[in-house]
Amino acid sequence: MTDRARSPYRRRAAAALSLLACVGVAVATPSAGAADGQKSTRVENAPTSWSADLTRVTPDDVNVRYAKGALSVRDTAFRPASAETGRGYGAQVLAPETLDAPVNRVSAELVADLSGDAGAEVVVDVRGRSAQGAWTEWVPAGAAEGTAEQGTAVLPRAVTTVQARITLWDTEGETRVRSLRLTAEKGAVPRTKAGATAFTARVFATREGLVGGTTANGHVIQPNDHFVALPSRRGLSPNGSGQYSVQVCGPARCETAPVWDVGPWNTKDDYWNPSPTREMFQDLAQGMPEAQAAYETGYNGGKDGSGRTVLNPAGIDLADGTFYNVGLNDNGWVTVTYLWTGDQTGKSFPTWGTDVRIRQQATTASPEVARLAGPTTVNVTCQVHGQQITVDGITNDGWSYLPSFGGYISNIFIDVAESWLPGVPNC
Repeated sequence: MTDRARSPYRRRAAAALSLLACVGVAVATPSAGAADGQKSTRVENAPTSWSADLTRVTPDDVNVRYAKGALSVRDTAFRPASAETGRGYGAQVLAPETLDAPVNRVSAELVADLSGDAGAEVVVDVRGRSAQGAWTEWVPAGAAEGTAEQGTAVLPRAVTTVQARITLWDTEGETRVRSLRLTAEKGAVPRTKAGATAFTARVFATREGLVGGTTANGHVIQPNDHFVALPSRRGLSPNGSGQYSVQVCGPARCETAPVWDVGPWNTKDDYWNPSPTREMFQDLAQGMPEAQAAYETGYNGGKDGSGRTVLNPAGIDLADGTFYNVGLNDNGWVTVTYLWTGDQTGKSFPTWGTDVRIRQQATTASPEVARLAGPTTVNVTCQVHGQQITVDGITNDGWSYLPSFGGYISNIFIDVAESWLPGVPNC
């Protein structure tokens, strides 16, 4: 901005960032960022407020430190693996806050010192869940870029747990977050409803590679790794979790993999969402990545959101293990289902194990309809007694139906103590 360009000194931005968040439901994972926070005390129908604990830096946080009363980027030379950017990057996933009553409106008051460089930015995103369900997407609550800005977002359901995430970009090492205060209350119910089923699109996939690099959620990329990158932070899972996962179907088979990185090309292109709710590029159809439109039709002058010439139409990056497992030997087209979208009826549970088969019926003789490469989160609508199987000394005849896949998974691979899932009806 003009004023910031004139002055080499830091400026304090006290940004009251409002979010109309009709936030959805979710299930916590064992990671630190998904552990429940302190329960808030509130009067029925009255707003409740709390201050975020910026001092609590956990393994879910990426390249940040808390010192001298502020949160900052630890190493300004660090860049996420998939997203090419000239700015230092850091992110803090704050502890969830459990509330006494459902809310769907959250406001965030951020106090930050921004460095004089034009790329300095602090963004607050929030998400929510109720007692049994999947997290909503991360929703931008606003950004501090030298002046106070406000952002508004509406999500489909009320929640009883709210979580915030702070993302920082900084090249000079002078950007500081001093405080973040959140206020939640019940607001109007949104008119727009999610589709009944998870959204599916056919998109161009590229191999991420970059072994040894670090993803946007802090994962160090391994040989033969299994995860994907999407060009928006709205569906970025905390490190080690599958809270946001996709099913990728290639020439040979389908695999379910978590979203652990941001890219390719763009960082604010949630093309799987309906056009009116996309963060950017709202004139494109749902399911059309900006990079594909730029490459094929010259949209945005053939450039991505950062002004780079788009050299391929990629809408997803696949880690090496996922890339080869679905049958790709070169970059190519795949069918992707964004499993956290849709109405998310049923209950969500974590899974364990690798290469877990999902079957058309509740028996190992039934055709395989999908495969879970590693631990993730699944949505279960009902369960049946089927074939009794034994895995690692555990025997069970319970099978759960997963509507996102149209098939059954053995209850052995649902990571709960009970062999018959609590609160899940018979099919």
